[in-house]
Amino acid sequence: MTYLDYQATTPLAPEALAEMLPWLQDQHGNPHSAHRAGRVARAGVEVARDAVAALLPGGGRLAFTGGATEAINWAIKGSQGGIVTIATEHAAVLDSVAAEAARGRDVTILPVDEAGLVDPAAARAAIRPGVGLVAAMLVNNEIGVIQPIAELAAMARAAGATMLCDAVQGYGRVAIPEGVDWIALSAHKIYGPKGIGGLWMREAAPATLLHGGDQEGGRSGTLSPALCAGLGTAARLMRERAAEDAAHVERLWQAARAILSPERGWTLNGDAERRYRGNVNVRRPGLDVARLMSDCRDLAFSAGSACASGSGRSSHVLRAIGLSEAEARSSIRIGFGRDTQEVALVAALERIAEAAAAQ
Repeated sequence: MTYLDYQATTPLAPEALAEMLPWLQDQHGNPHSAHRAGRVARAGVEVARDAVAALLPGGGRLAFTGGATEAINWAIKGSQGGIVTIATEHAAVLDSVAAEAARGRDVTILPVDEAGLVDPAAARAAIRPGVGLVAAMLVNNEIGVIQPIAELAAMARAAGATMLCDAVQGYGRVAIPEGVDWIALSAHKIYGPKGIGGLWMREAAPATLLHGGDQEGGRSGTLSPALCAGLGTAARLMRERAAEDAAHVERLWQAARAILSPERGWTLNGDAERRYRGNVNVRRPGLDVARLMSDCRDLAFSAGSACASGSGRSSHVLRAIGLSEAEARSSIRIGFGRDTQEVALVAALERIAEAAAAQ
């Protein structure tokens, strides 16, 4: 199996697994207990917290959560005032915002252009006094486009609003601007374990979402030292290997674009320059994606966001950038990263291109 779905999840780094195993095998302390075993576990949690925070803006506080979805829900449902967000956000944002709208909060969802970018003028008009929260994704999970987070954060600050950045796809890969107030992140998108993420808060925390112990200062629940250690190690590796990872992904991007090219009938979805290079979302007229995936069943790639697979709906992100239903349904997403071998990628993409051309 050639794995090309890095936006859905990344392979667990061997170093992260090695750091987790002792906590799973013989270090059983509850990090919230006062005895020696508990203090040892707590120390491990804090080492991990520092490692994750090293890739975040200075100051502030990081609270561990069960994942980015929980972090996003905590931020949105714990905020006050009107909400401004973007049509291409992850379902964790859009569904949470819809739930808040049903409770009577004022919500504005900004459109994007054909490149997937929000219009700064439209954002400036919407982010006005009375807005309490602006929520925007740093790197889009479906098309890889990088939004102007610094500009949106400045608008939020001028309006007296809090800026929430969904940095799940960008953490460790794209610099996070200093002006944001809350940052959501996830371990399993950076070669860490599933089941843990975090919410970084510059100053005030959102109102409590989970009650029952307040272990993380606004978030209740016993922390897993193993998961924390895995996330911490993954974060450390992202920092240490940043230049190497970026150069590797750039080489893979060039190889992928040479194969899934306009000359061979493929069109890139989203902006070609303002994007994370590890995401190649392309379409081909008349492509039967289900048949393509069946023909290439030993290749793991996506027909859209993993979170929406099986829903029967085409991608809301692709529709938001102006694609027709047919165009959205004839699109695929290829994701690669640290563990992807160029030879394997080229072979896989040639198979995909040949199978698509044969339809």
